Amino acid sequence: MEKTPSYKELHQVKLQTVRQAISPECYTRSGARAISWYLFDLALYLGAVSGVFLFQNPLLKLVFGLLAGCAVAFMFVWAHDAAHGALFQSKRVAEILGTVFMLPSLNMYRLWSYGHNKVHHGFTSFSPIDWIWRPLTPAEYAAKSPLQRLVYRLERSPYTCALHYLLRVWWAGMVRFKPDPNLRERHMFTVGKLVTLVFFLGYSALAFHYAGGVLGVVAAVLLPFLVFNYFIALFVFLHHTHPDIPFFDQRNEWSNAIGQVYCSTIVRCSALSEILIHNIMIHIPHHVDNRIPFYHLKQAYVDLKREYGQYIHEYRFRFSTVFSIFKRCQLYDYENKMWYTFREAAVLHLKPMLQKAA
Repeated sequence: MEKTPSYKELHQVKLQTVRQAISPECYTRSGARAISWYLFDLALYLGAVSGVFLFQNPLLKLVFGLLAGCAVAFMFVWAHDAAHGALFQSKRVAEILGTVFMLPSLNMYRLWSYGHNKVHHGFTSFSPIDWIWRPLTPAEYAAKSPLQRLVYRLERSPYTCALHYLLRVWWAGMVRFKPDPNLRERHMFTVGKLVTLVFFLGYSALAFHYAGGVLGVVAAVLLPFLVFNYFIALFVFLHHTHPDIPFFDQRNEWSNAIGQVYCSTIVRCSALSEILIHNIMIHIPHHVDNRIPFYHLKQAYVDLKREYGQYIHEYRFRFSTVFSIFKRCQLYDYENKMWYTFREAAVLHLKPMLQKAA
């Protein structure tokens, strides 16, 4: 098998140079196409929520709540593209529609955009700034309290990875986020929080009254929220975590081209899945230029693969592959660019202690 070229070859390549490989048609926006997908996602969500309200059987309520959670994830991807300016010329139209679509996930459009666009896209996989799914080193992990180590382990599990987004993005990055007093947008952040709170309280009251009390609130509001957190955490983990993908803590080792091309992934799914999740797993072209609408990502990927295919990490979505990535990518050595499992790190930590004792 041909060895994958080193990411260092991309260090001097400008991101604008990479973008030149993408054909101009990939930037064409269609408001009608964006609205059509908006209505499609909305219909899926309203259909699932209707099941929660209409059926009396508790099990059916929960099943429809799970389906609503899937629809919330699809809606969020659409809103994500709107927040990047990929769908509409008008920022106001994008914000109004995007805000509505983020409400069921209890995310705040303006707050989420602020962190995601500036931090994650600006410094992908440069861990001092882009803290999303930043792996701990074995020494950092060993220095944590037992509770902190437990939380980190749960975050790095394919079963409970939703905790990462819930605790570090939603709670710390939005709900508890306190902007710089000099930031012009800070008042809009407060408005976003209030709008989301009003939606949560109002929708919960509606579900309690018309969907069966506490179970109605769980099925209509809380379960979709948790399902969304799982989807978004899993998606973002797979977007930038792989045994062959490095993370960086030194600015001179990292560059935008490395972060966006080499440290992002292409995860191909079934045709139906890619339709429903709006091609979000075809992620490299989105990172190379987030102005590309989701319905053009496949073509942009073909263009990029033609010129930069040797730097692209691509694989087919299989549960066995996902589990192996979670199992391998647990702790990280930034200096040597090596992944460790928890077990390997424990041995690594104990070995110097045993040598010292001897």
